[in-house]
Amino acid sequence: MLAFSSCWNNSRHSDGEAMIEEIVSLGFKNIELSHGMTVAKYPGIKKAYDAGMFTCSGVHNYFPSPVEVMIDAPDAYEFTSHRPFDRQRAMDMTLKTLDIAAEFKAHYVVLHMGSVPMDSSKWTKRLTAMVNEGGQHTTAYTKAKINFVKKREKVGPLYFHRAIKALTTIAERAAELGIKLAVESRSRFEDMPTEREMIELQKHFADNPWVGYWHDFGHVQLKHNLGLLDHQQWLADMQPYIIGGHVHDVQWPARDHRVPFSGTLKYEDLLPFFPKGCPLIWELSPTRRSEEIKEKLAIWKKKFPERS
Repeated sequence: MLAFSSCWNNSRHSDGEAMIEEIVSLGFKNIELSHGMTVAKYPGIKKAYDAGMFTCSGVHNYFPSPVEVMIDAPDAYEFTSHRPFDRQRAMDMTLKTLDIAAEFKAHYVVLHMGSVPMDSSKWTKRLTAMVNEGGQHTTAYTKAKINFVKKREKVGPLYFHRAIKALTTIAERAAELGIKLAVESRSRFEDMPTEREMIELQKHFADNPWVGYWHDFGHVQLKHNLGLLDHQQWLADMQPYIIGGHVHDVQWPARDHRVPFSGTLKYEDLLPFFPKGCPLIWELSPTRRSEEIKEKLAIWKKKFPERS
């Protein structure tokens, strides 16, 4: 099931119906309702939905955005936070998102599980800068990457425990509503979970049919470019848990959310790992032009008719 994320044009619209109409005009009937949505847009979105203008593939937490957060900030509240208020607010907003997802007959809710308190400017951003300068094969880069992994592994357990605890509670409500929880792969190694933690998380919930893995093509490619994983091998490892994915391209080494076929990703090598008919959501930067999207969508449909 091919769909399109409202993150592309959310910021350009004050009316939800007009936002949906623009996406439909691109050639998409299925839409993922993304984070950063103000409550004010909800009536228009619901009007468009009730009129049969679109079907809702899924919802990205938090939807709608917390009223006190003035920008698009899906990580404003984290399940891993040291602040009890933040953890509770994250829980409350997620349960609200699930209820709204049920109104739209969504199949899944995409979740960010949090992060660990490491300054990314000293870690992920530093490695990215070194790669951008062509230093990924140097001894200095190797040492920096190893130190990063060791530090992240050392501080991770407490935050992983908090993520598991939160997900256990959320899964109870998801089961009641019949909505899958899709735990997303993240772009920074400081985020929760890392790849090792993701495998552990999925095994923890292996007997729970309402918890699975959400593959973000761009996020994983960023880590691939840093030498933290191999994209194809990672998909092979995660294949049993895949619910769906966010599709976008990456221009070397770290510019993601580009339109498919405008970067370095080889979708023909990656798509075979995904179940037939699973949701594949184009999640694009607001800077991408509608003409380019339509052009690449035509190529996608010709190249991957069974994924359209």
